Parts: sequence; structure tokens; C-alpha cells
Amino acid sequence: MNRLRRTPMDVWFEPLLIVILGVGYFSWYATTTLTPTEEASLGWANLQNTIFDHIKLTLTATVIVIAIAIPLGILLTRDRAKPFKPFVVNFANVGQAAPAVGLIVLLTMWLGTGFRTAVVGLVVYAILPILQNTITGIDQVDKRTIEAARGIGFSGVRTLAQVELPLAVPVILNGVRTALVILVGTATLSTFIGATSLGTLITTGVTLFLPKLLISGAVLVALLALIIDWLGRLVELVATPRGVA
Repeated sequence: MNRLRRTPMDVWFEPLLIVILGVGYFSWYATTTLTPTEEASLGWANLQNTIFDHIKLTLTATVIVIAIAIPLGILLTRDRAKPFKPFVVNFANVGQAAPAVGLIVLLTMWLGTGFRTAVVGLVVYAILPILQNTITGIDQVDKRTIEAARGIGFSGVRTLAQVELPLAVPVILNGVRTALVILVGTATLSTFIGATSLGTLITTGVTLFLPKLLISGAVLVALLALIIDWLGRLVELVATPRGVA
């Protein structure tokens, strides 16, 4: 009972919400009557491919964003690179400031249509949360802790790896969670440039006035975002060192 009380509410409430939403949708899915057009998109063979394509697009962009944003954020917290921090952060903010559809259209004019262009657009759009949180997480580590580590003989690299990064983990992972949720939602726009995603259901539903397709696309995107956010929360709790809030 005490452990349950100490567990953050979102850790158990979010999966409860996922189960309720998932059971509700799939119960409806199993009993509803579909038109031939709806069957073509919502038949399980096609639907699972659409969900897989959406996840593939999201995870590919996420891996690239993490590989760029976290090392770059670490670099910008080093004394020699700090003068460049405002410029880089403002440049990364361009992706968030620009409308997602407009950004994708501009990239399409440059790179053409398809999966690659969609990934590039998502990376540009989602890089800021992880970059900013990496910088914030490392910058907020108590300078006295860093000085103590250096005082006992730790090198700069060892201090970063064993002191700064572990203490910054909660903030960094929170940025990753935010980026993941952004990517899941924004990936729906990839359908406009020929990359299959759950957005295909939404746009087809709107274009052909098929509410079941529209609702299915929206519910599945919401479910996917909730599941990924919850899994990210679990990783955050496990990876956070004891005694770090």
C-alpha cells in the first residue's frame, strides 16, 4: 500500500486510460459494419500495416533526433561551446515555430516525396525539446557537485559520464517523451507527401466523408501517443538515480 501511494499517479492512471480507450475502440471495431471502402482501410491486414508504418516512421525519426540532439546539447554545455548556445537553440526553434504542414511542403520541394522527406521533416520539428532539455538538465546540476568530483581526481569526461548525465537524466528523458508525443501526432501529416501513416485514415475519412475512418485514425493516434508516453515515463523512473527527483 505504501509503495502504491509513493508511485506517481500518471504511472498507473495512464495505462488505465489506455485500456479503457483501447477496449472501447476494439469492441466497436469488432461489431461495426464497414463499407467496402472502409473495409479496404480498416481490414486488419491493412490496418496493422498502417500502424506499423506509422510506428516505423516515428521511431526512425526519434532515433535520429536523439543521436543529434543529446550529443549537441552536451557539447553546448561545455565552456568552449557555450557562446554558440543561443544561436543553435534559436536555429532549432525554427522547426517548432514553423507550421508543420508548411515545413513538410518546403522539404518536399527540396527532397521530393516519400519516407525520407517525412523523416527529415519530423527530425527538424522535434529536435528542440530534447536539445533544450539536455542543456537545461546538465546546466542545473549543482556546480559544487561538479567541483567535488573534479577535486577527487575525476577527469572532465568522467565527471560528465558519472555525475552530470545521471543527475540530468530525468530532465533529458522528459524531453525525449515530449519529442516522441510530438512525433506521433505530427507523423500523421506524412500522408500528404506519400508516406503511409495513420494520417492516411484521417485524410481519407475527411475527403470521402467516412466518419469511421476519421474516428479510427484519430483514436489510434491517441492510443499510440498514450502508450509511448507511458513507456517513456517508465523508462524515466527506472533510469533516474535514487534520490534524484
